Amino acid sequence: MASDTLDKLVVFLAKRDGIDKLVKTFQYVAKLACWHVEATRPEAADRFKKWEVASGLSRKAFRTGRSLTGFNALRRNPGATPVIRLLAVLANSGEMVYFFFDHFLWLSRIGSLDAKLAKKMSFISAFGESFGYTFFIIIDCIFIRQRLDSLKKLRYPSDETKDEINAKISEIRGDIVMRLMGISANIADLIIALAEIQPNPFCNHTVTLGISGLVSAWAGWYRNWPTS
Repeated sequence: MASDTLDKLVVFLAKRDGIDKLVKTFQYVAKLACWHVEATRPEAADRFKKWEVASGLSRKAFRTGRSLTGFNALRRNPGATPVIRLLAVLANSGEMVYFFFDHFLWLSRIGSLDAKLAKKMSFISAFGESFGYTFFIIIDCIFIRQRLDSLKKLRYPSDETKDEINAKISEIRGDIVMRLMGISANIADLIIALAEIQPNPFCNHTVTLGISGLVSAWAGWYRNWPTS
């Protein structure tokens, strides 16, 4: 199927994933650094806090238009089975809500919209994020189970050559690792979203947020790093 304008736009926007993960690393390193020095070096803590806030706002700007990604994924590859199609609709719908309202959160925080809207936009965006990522985790778990079943079947005697079987095993293992990285990133982002939806001592602790942010960022680095 030939690529159309929406396909090309989504590919164009996706090229920013790498810098998004880099800036996300800056954001959560700054958060942890601020927490570490706030009691002893308030001036340094203030600088780290500004770095964290600037990084967060920059990432929201980078993500402009990302709400189209989920829509295009459903349009082009809705899923092979009814169950996967339903889960994909739920997952991508949540992610679309997350990115769409994140645009308004960004505009309210930079002053283009009423600052009073920020709290409501943040809640709606975080709710969409947590909803969508829950179903993305379920989808990845289903595919990992299927890939493990495929791996077991390949280990039985077959008409294929040893090299062909090893190539398929390598491909399946690579896909499983990528999906495990996706689950790690989504769980980490889910914790960050829950801190906004339902504040609690664990999710809202600076160390929890900082480590979750870095896990998400570094899992994204692994998944998006170009291969030869």
